[in-house]
Amino acid sequence: MPGFVESRNERGEQTVVIEPERLVEACEHLREDGFNFLSDVTAVDYFGWGSKGVAGYIGTASGRNLNAPGSQGLERQPSVKPKRFAVNYHLLAIPDGRRARVQVWLDDGESVPSVVRVWPTADWHEREAWDMMGIRFEGHPNLSRILMEDDWEGHPLRKDYPLGGEPVRFSGDE
Repeated sequence: MPGFVESRNERGEQTVVIEPERLVEACEHLREDGFNFLSDVTAVDYFGWGSKGVAGYIGTASGRNLNAPGSQGLERQPSVKPKRFAVNYHLLAIPDGRRARVQVWLDDGESVPSVVRVWPTADWHEREAWDMMGIRFEGHPNLSRILMEDDWEGHPLRKDYPLGGEPVRFSGDE
């Protein structure tokens, strides 16, 4: 497969990690292999992932462990991620029911090629990832906001988006 980095099977789901610059070639290869439906494109922000966090509630047979250092409330420390953002493409092969996830990793400011010419439904999915996370899709025919207002500043699903302190925009006190 073009741009192949690694493949893993977790919880019954197959994930193939691809180099971002070879994404379109890999998607064309998968489409020719029968993956004819792109069901979703999701972006994940791993800002601060794996760094020392606050201990959380971990249920064990002997009770809750409130003091596990760096647990971040998880049973085990999260694995280190290769870059800050993951963009996941969830594919289906209809009618035989095969599923696959194609994943690319990006740092802040890096872009990924658009797959709209491979699967036209990627149009709205990529626009949502741009609008909410600020991930730029090179070659997208209309990369504009789809959920937020056109003049909205920032990307609200990023982990570094400011929480609170924002003025109420529709209060009538303008």
